[in-house]
Amino acid sequence: MATCVRMLSDEEWGRGGWGLMEKIDDLLDRLRDKATAARGQGGQTRILPDRHPVRDFFIADLVDWALKDDWHSMEHPFFSLSKNPDREIRRYDHNGISITVTPSVLGLATIWDKDILIYAVSQLVEAFNQGRRDVGPRVRITAYDLLVATNRYSGGKNYEQLAEACRRLAGTRIETDIKTNGVRQREGFGLLDGWKIIERHPNNGRMVAIELRLSDWLYNAVLACEVLTLNRDYFRISGGLDRRLYELARKHCGNQAKWTISTKLLHKKSGSRATIVKFREMLKRTAMDDCLPDYRVTYDTETDQAMFLIRGHNEAGAALSI
Repeated sequence: MATCVRMLSDEEWGRGGWGLMEKIDDLLDRLRDKATAARGQGGQTRILPDRHPVRDFFIADLVDWALKDDWHSMEHPFFSLSKNPDREIRRYDHNGISITVTPSVLGLATIWDKDILIYAVSQLVEAFNQGRRDVGPRVRITAYDLLVATNRYSGGKNYEQLAEACRRLAGTRIETDIKTNGVRQREGFGLLDGWKIIERHPNNGRMVAIELRLSDWLYNAVLACEVLTLNRDYFRISGGLDRRLYELARKHCGNQAKWTISTKLLHKKSGSRATIVKFREMLKRTAMDDCLPDYRVTYDTETDQAMFLIRGHNEAGAALSI
């Protein structure tokens, strides 16, 4: 029996072909992660695979830039560590620093939403390093480049997830007395002051480019070089608490070989909503799985303290260097 095969017309694609392809892409994304992700205790994914091991020329140039993050949001808890909507107002006070974070009805911005800010800050810092004079708080980003650079798949659902992340970032309001570039912004501000889709794909309507308007608070931090370099494998860390622990280690270790902190204070600085008992369990699992880039974590039951060690230094050597 002869089989007749024909190409779908543009109109037929518009009626559902692109939607079908996006569903197939999303399914393949999940299968790839299940097949190749490194797994920790209990089968929980801890480190994601490199989802774009082969990149085109333009992206290869882009991802060679150093990843930068502002050190204020690395030190203090601005973001939710859960992907479930968190609509509770958070208040944080420590060493004279005060922060109030108010979510929108969509929930608090998450630590995965923060990837957008890290990407934007990295581009701004690189532009300053290149001596460009056209740099400002408005940043135009190609959606595909952002997905690839942050180790996300480029299937259909991922573009909508970017839009959802922008909504949470813009909706989350911050009040703090933390100065950036010597300026204290007393009124409330968003993690993003605004965003808009400025270009869509002609066939499927998917966003191609977006424009972000960074808050003056964050932009001032960039101007003052109040940023730190991140390991690119940060984007491969799957767990929210693991990402937060890496941030805190990167901020507080500095040039030291180790950083020691009580579990109670670490729980506070992390912003975790888990009980202190549950937090200890999660901390022990992170130490056992040894999944953080650049740092090893140990937990001392007797002192109830966590120690973060720069990889390549043993504990004895670290003690001698302090």
